[in-house]
Order: sequence, then C-alpha cells, then structure tokens
Amino acid sequence: MKKNKRMMVIFLAPALIIFCVVFIYPVIRTVLMSFFSVNRPSTSISEWVFTGLGNFQNIFTQNLFRRSMLNLFLIWFVGGIATMLISLLFAVILTGDIRFKSFFRAVIYMPNVVSAVALAAMWMYYIFSERYGLLHNIFGALGLTGLSKIKWLGTDMKLWAMIIAFVFGAVGYYMLIWISGIEKIPKDLFEAATIDGAGKIKQFRYLTMPLLKGTLKMNLTFWSVNAVSFFVWSKMFSPVNTENSTVVPMIYMYDLVFGSKTITTTDAGAGAAIACVLALFVLLIFFLINRLIRDDVDLEF
Repeated sequence: MKKNKRMMVIFLAPALIIFCVVFIYPVIRTVLMSFFSVNRPSTSISEWVFTGLGNFQNIFTQNLFRRSMLNLFLIWFVGGIATMLISLLFAVILTGDIRFKSFFRAVIYMPNVVSAVALAAMWMYYIFSERYGLLHNIFGALGLTGLSKIKWLGTDMKLWAMIIAFVFGAVGYYMLIWISGIEKIPKDLFEAATIDGAGKIKQFRYLTMPLLKGTLKMNLTFWSVNAVSFFVWSKMFSPVNTENSTVVPMIYMYDLVFGSKTITTTDAGAGAAIACVLALFVLLIFFLINRLIRDDVDLEF
C-alpha cells in the first residue's frame, strides 16, 4: 500500500508542479499585483509600491474602461440571448426526424473550425463592406435603399456588426451542447407525453426545457467565459487604434500593460486590477446562474 502511494506521488508530482508554476503562481501574482503600483509585469516585487484599492478606483474613473464594460455587457447579454435562442432552435430541429441531420450539423458547426481572424475578415470584407458587401448588394437588389446605405463598419454600427459576426461563429458550438442534452432525454418520456395528448409545443415547454436546465447552465457559463475573454474580434474590427465602439476590457487591459498609440504609459497594476474585475464578473454570473436555475425538475402537462 505504501509503495502504491509513493508511486502515485512520483507520477503526480511533475503534473502538480507544472500546474502550480503555469496556473497557480500567475493567478496569485496577478491578484497581488492589483494592489500595487507596477509599471511592467516583469518588474521585480521589491520595486512594487503598495496602493491598496487605488488601481480599482483608478480604472473605474476612466471613461474608456466604463465604455469597455458597457460593450462587454452588450456582447454578453444581447449576443448571449441571440446565441442561446438560435442554437437551441437548431438543436431542436436537428434532433427531430429530418433527413441529412449529420450534414446540417457539420455545416452549422463549421464556422468554429475556421480561424476567428479569417472569419472576422470574411464578415468585414465580404458581408459588411459598403462597396462589395453581401448585405449591401441584397438590400440594393430588393430596392431597400435605406438599409443598403447602412455603414456597418461605421462608428455607430460597428459594435452591432461585431456582435452579429461573433454570434454567427458561436452558434454551432452551443448547438452541439444543446443536442447532447436533448439526446440524453429518454424517448419514452416523449412517447408517454404524446399518449397523454401533449403536442410538440407542450412537450418542448414542459418536458424538454425542464430537463435541459443543466445544459442551459453549462451553456451560460461557457458563454460568460467566452464573452469575458473577447479579444480577437475587437482587434480585427479596430486593428489600428482602440475605438470606443469596439473596446472591451481585455483590449483595454492589453493596452495598459503593453502600451498603445493612445496609452503610452504602461500600468501593469491597473491591468491586473482589470483581470480581477473580470474574474469577479464571471464568478458573479456563475453564482447567479446556480441560484436562479435550479436542478429540480417538475414535469407537468
């Protein structure tokens, strides 16, 4: 027995050491850094100057950070509603008795295989472009001149254009999670509901959705993490300078830590504070999801 324990320790030790060095240490260092004035991430700890909650107070007084949090909320809330509803609709349809289900699932999931950079470039140059964009040509052909003149990549519409493109790329991923949840529901329940006279709509409302609470919680958690780590899409839609219409906390943090054309003085301490705020945001969402969405199921027809 002792030999088995020793062997377990020997085999687990390298993985634990790597995990602590790669994950635990950076997290602890980032949390500590958020309470100090630090110019660069590589600055020695001996040069850190304690400021308490000064970094947190500083970032919340910055207009750009407040705008980035608003953009993040819109991406999470509006984009989340659209993604969950569209992906659930596709999942329900593609778990029914239709032909070529595997083909349609693969087609809808395909944007997740494509690089986010390539996907964003496709939307910018081939769909939202004012001269050659697909939307411009379709609205023009239909005689909808007002809609054909919309500047999707203009300041007023760029955030919504970015959300639309992001949702398009995310739907397939969450659709597969919905499908896995739906396919776990015993078919006997649907047969019993049909015998009791429940139609498809009632079955979906009183049977499918209550049994998908766990899947819903998983999708909302994954979506919150993906929304908080929103970076590539914002950089693609504003590649030169950080713009108010597309800035998100991750971009603002990147500019603070490494500098940019608009932010010339680096502040790693403030960047660490932003990272802590984002982590607290995800934890808050996770707590609310678990409080509001109960696992108990009450099936009624």
